[in-house]
Amino acid sequence: MKKLIVIFSITFIFLSCERALIEPDLGSADALTNFDYLWNEVDKKYSYFEEKDVDWDEVKDIYRPMLSPSSTEQELFEVLGNMLNELRDDHTNLFSPFNLSRYDVAVNSPDNQDQRTIREFYVPDGWVTGPFIHGFLANEEIGYIAYQSFGEPFNDDQLDVILNRYQNTKGLIIDVRANGGGNPLLAPKILARFTETKTLVGYTITRNGPNHSDFSDRENFHVTPYGGEKYLKPVIVLIDRGSYSATTLFALATKALSNITLMGDTTGGGGGLPNGGQLPNGWGYRFSISQLLDLNGNNYAEEGVPPDIEASFDWSDRTTDEIIERAIIELQ
Repeated sequence: MKKLIVIFSITFIFLSCERALIEPDLGSADALTNFDYLWNEVDKKYSYFEEKDVDWDEVKDIYRPMLSPSSTEQELFEVLGNMLNELRDDHTNLFSPFNLSRYDVAVNSPDNQDQRTIREFYVPDGWVTGPFIHGFLANEEIGYIAYQSFGEPFNDDQLDVILNRYQNTKGLIIDVRANGGGNPLLAPKILARFTETKTLVGYTITRNGPNHSDFSDRENFHVTPYGGEKYLKPVIVLIDRGSYSATTLFALATKALSNITLMGDTTGGGGGLPNGGQLPNGWGYRFSISQLLDLNGNNYAEEGVPPDIEASFDWSDRTTDEIIERAIIELQ
């Protein structure tokens, strides 16, 4: 687990799950040199070629002929960005002084929540404790907690306040829909409040050889119970395709905790940790170098963690959130 934490920490410091800012030091390398450098780096280190059935050699044959030593920076950026998007991975980016290339997985599915509906009809007087918005539902029988980004830090005192407030409820709803990720170390910090025993919740493996199937041994990923305020009654976690990266890790880990149920739509994926570097011309890049596995060895974390109970938001009536309503029914 120490090795896993080090990987998480280095990754988050180098590039967060949501944004990275790289100051370029543009060099004189031509377009083909930069193309070959990036293609080879991805070939040696990317972690999901086989799962996504990507023929990387074929990708090279398609995109390299689009460039020449005299190609402009804009032409190079477009070709490299399109090449990287063949990986269909929101953790794969190219950073230049004039543009950012990205694959937006959230647009592959309809939105499954409306913030206005929640604020107006469910928690109009909700408390704001650090990054959490929370309040009572269903005649104070249910607690509702929204966390919109794992990029927003919190401390133990804030979690103590929230969980103490809802100790007399029948159950909790934790809403991480449209939470695009952030610091993965915050996921086990929250989950530590919902278990009494140290629990193995998954594994990570890291690409470590020239073959696309070369990976390290499994590293265990545990959730260790917090020594203070906890909540051990039923919990429902709301997810959707906008639940990405650290939020996918969070969702996968709940599968090992018997008091937590996932509801909504499949998460957006992003289970692989990103890492990267600089091209010869100074542009930055990153891509996934690891895989996140569940207890059965499934690596569906990249394609998304499925809910235990499917539910969808009905956009024809924005006075009601059908997913929250279904969660209330399940918890009462």
